[in-house]
Parts: sequence; structure tokens; C-alpha cells
Amino acid sequence: MILNDEDIAEVEPVTPFVRDLQTDEKISYGLGSFGYDIRIDDEFRIFTDVHSTEINPKEFNEDAFVQVKGESCLIPPNSFCLGKSLEKFDMPDDLFGLVVGKSTYARCGIIVNMTPIEPGWKGFLTIEISNTTPLPARIYANEGIAQVVFFRGERPITTYGDRDGKYQDQEGIEVAKI
Repeated sequence: MILNDEDIAEVEPVTPFVRDLQTDEKISYGLGSFGYDIRIDDEFRIFTDVHSTEINPKEFNEDAFVQVKGESCLIPPNSFCLGKSLEKFDMPDDLFGLVVGKSTYARCGIIVNMTPIEPGWKGFLTIEISNTTPLPARIYANEGIAQVVFFRGERPITTYGDRDGKYQDQEGIEVAKI
């Protein structure tokens, strides 16, 4: 079953929890009718070729990134960056989250990708952002970046927390792990 605003407010799966959708001169965030719009924090990692390294998920090289902190982040053309959610998640064992990018950014060629949020998962989400345009693209810290749609089901036999998944309790921007 998909959760509406009343159901989401009862669970409060994120901290801080904003009960009303905030829209004043910002990219919206907070509780919506059938989802919760999350914000992106002010720390970013932008892929760079300065060190002429390759991207390999089995042997990830931290030199592939330049770290940026600020009110916004300018992503180079046809490039990619990582960020993290401002909100911390604490998913109940019977709740599943599906994360989708915001239309405001998608209409600018900025694509947000994240994996589903599994039952029992806790931590800050690492957010993957692609600039698909031939121009630099700006994203704004402390404003909306994606929406999480929550589904309630029966508790699975094994939750993400039960299996102590490799991204459990992440506090910062996490790169690929094997």
C-alpha cells in the first residue's frame, strides 16, 4: 500500500521531518500528498579526470573526485556528482521507499538516481546526480532534490538492517563498495 501524507506523518521516517511542503523561492521539500521531498546537503563530490584514473566499482579510487562544499554546486557539462540527503532515514521493517528525481531538475537535464530504500535501512542517502547537458548545471544545497514514495508491506524475512548491509548507518557521501 502506498502511504499518503497522514500515514507518512505518523511514521516520520526522516529527521528532520518537515510537515508542510516548503515552496517559497526554493525547490520544494517536505511532506507532500503521497511522498516526502528530500533535500540535498551542502557537500558534493564531482568526478574529475585530473588524476587520469578510471572508475571501477570493485576498486574505487577516491582521486576520481573533487570535493566541494557550498550553497550550490556547479556540475560540469556531461558530468556527474555525488551528494547526500540532508535528512537521515530510519526505515521501519515494513516500509519501502522508492526515490524519484524532481521534475524541476529533470526539465533542466539534471537527472537524479538513487536505489530503493529497503526496510530496516538507516542513514543518510547518497544521491547520484548527472548533468546530461552540454552546459554547466547548478544544483542548490538545502533545497529539494528528490521525492521518496513510501510503500507499506509485510515485514520481509530479512531486512537490510538484519543483514547489516554495506551501506547501513552511512553518515556521509559513500562511494561504491563491494
